[in-house]
Amino acid sequence: MKPFSDIQALASARKGGDRALRALMPEVASATWLADQPDSYYLSTMMRRIFRAGLKHSLVDRKWPAFEQAFFGFDPERLVLMPDSMLDERMLDTRLIRHWGKMKSIRHNAQMVLDVSAEAGGFGRWLGQWPDDDVAGLWLALKKRGSQLGGHSAPAFLRMAGRDTWYPTRDVVAALVAQDIIDKAPSSQRDQRLAQQAFNQWQAESGLPQAHISRTLACTVG
Repeated sequence: MKPFSDIQALASARKGGDRALRALMPEVASATWLADQPDSYYLSTMMRRIFRAGLKHSLVDRKWPAFEQAFFGFDPERLVLMPDSMLDERMLDTRLIRHWGKMKSIRHNAQMVLDVSAEAGGFGRWLGQWPDDDVAGLWLALKKRGSQLGGHSAPAFLRMAGRDTWYPTRDVVAALVAQDIIDKAPSSQRDQRLAQQAFNQWQAESGLPQAHISRTLACTVG
């Protein structure tokens, strides 16, 4: 496993210098900012990621204002009370993406957001307080407690919401394989732990967010 300074130098050379590389880094929010956002922000972001899965992101994003209107601004307290008949009505709304499984997950995830918020004093506070050295464990918690949050959906949601996370894209996986950290996409908890340990080490070396380390790794390949 190479020192992160060597990985950063390779990525910088491939992307045209340090300044060009820095411009590619995703935004990462502070724990304070995350705690200040309402639960509806997280539910909306979560569901937008779920509807994006398998579809062009631009298509989902164009339709999202209609989703916000149809689902009460993604207020979880209102959505958990939504009866089946109202959900059936939304399935007839041509402004929306009418995927029954994803539609059903809205109520489930609204309840999950409410439960976590009650436990932690806010969903964003829960995200911000989760240990940075176990962000893959946060993916697993979201998958277990939520609906339609398997695969890349949990890390993608966290990235969209501003929570620091590494992200196992194809290029990131290729870079991790090249470093002999894993030998395939980290779908198992074992491989996720191995990758997490590498990110923790690189973060200790560099002081950078794991999202930036992840993007830098991707830039050594793609």
